[in-house]
Amino acid sequence: MGPDALIRALARPAADSSDYDLNPELALPPGRKLRPAAVLVAVCDTPRGPAVLLTKRASGLQHHPGQIAFPGGKIDAGDASPEAAALREAREEVGLPPAAVQVLGRLPAHETVTSYLVTPVLAHVATLPALRPEAGEVDEAFLVPLAHLADPGRYRIERRQWRGQWRQYYAVPWGPYYIWGATARMLRGLADRL
Repeated sequence: MGPDALIRALARPAADSSDYDLNPELALPPGRKLRPAAVLVAVCDTPRGPAVLLTKRASGLQHHPGQIAFPGGKIDAGDASPEAAALREAREEVGLPPAAVQVLGRLPAHETVTSYLVTPVLAHVATLPALRPEAGEVDEAFLVPLAHLADPGRYRIERRQWRGQWRQYYAVPWGPYYIWGATARMLRGLADRL
């Protein structure tokens, strides 16, 4: 699937998403202030077909240790846009040079239970250079076939307790990787548009 198919998917209407989508009974915190963040949803050409770049966060991190995530993070004051933040974070986290990335557009924003408003930036990488995960931040960078992630039938709804309440979330496991939560929800949104 090349950039043209991804651009067509971007043109399809879609609403913003939230970690609360599957949990309408959970009240959103009153007066919440959402911090802006951006992630890079990089679809990379590989000999086996297109694949999405994901990371396994370092196990020693204070927040979300060991979880599967897109390269990305909070938008800093020096970032000109969510796209600039996503590219900066991908360079810092896995050594992906911005020149290798063709930004295609933004997917719908996603609100997390940790009070971030995440802008997923969809991009195409025709030639993926060797990646260098940042020690102490990223344990591993890996690719998941887009065919797996684009199939809504691969997603399941699971639940666990969070802050004393049961919360449902999407999961889309692949091999040894348990992709869940906000990352799986954003991928499910992309799958629905593809």
